[in-house]
Amino acid sequence: MVQCTGCVCACRQGDLETVSKLKNCPMNTSIEVLEQAREKYDDPKIRKLAQAASRVEARGYMKWTRIEDTMEFAHLIGAKKIGIACCAGLREEGRIAREIMEANGLEVASAICKTGSVPKEELGLRDEEKVHPGSMEPMCNPIAQALLLADADTDLNVLIGLCVGHDSLFIMHSKAPVTVLVAKDRVLAHNPVAALYQADKYYKQKLRDHKAKVGSE
Repeated sequence: MVQCTGCVCACRQGDLETVSKLKNCPMNTSIEVLEQAREKYDDPKIRKLAQAASRVEARGYMKWTRIEDTMEFAHLIGAKKIGIACCAGLREEGRIAREIMEANGLEVASAICKTGSVPKEELGLRDEEKVHPGSMEPMCNPIAQALLLADADTDLNVLIGLCVGHDSLFIMHSKAPVTVLVAKDRVLAHNPVAALYQADKYYKQKLRDHKAKVGSE
């Protein structure tokens, strides 16, 4: 099983001599898989995205914010219309992002997560499984968001604060390429990496002792 975290990352420097000595490195154990990946870049559409991503990385390294990276990437791939898939709780952030993108020559369509107002009961959830039991609570509807943005014929979709799992469903159903502008973390002001920075300090016991709350189906 591939496990690159914690490695010396010799591949990053192109140090093939060191790579050759690493027993569990995929560059030694999964050569065919890496070759399959390499061949994918021969597809003109994929190559265009990969080239744009690398150019944004080089031009904006330690200079541009994430939204600047996103807009530059959009311009480089020739995207004219951007789709914003936004959490209802981050609609103000979505509005600001839209205005910034429009000021930079991009057309923007947006879809909020509660669109359709479908009751959570339709998913088979019980009342006690809601955020606010006793109320009509619409489910997040990332599939509808993806289809609405496909209907708007967007060239690139940007996620702003979709919940874990809802983002997965959106990406699965998105017609256009997807990038993330905001990863939701309500506790840490949407800065989830802060928990990792504190994983051996303040958050040590909280994260190590976390138990998945798996209820009956």
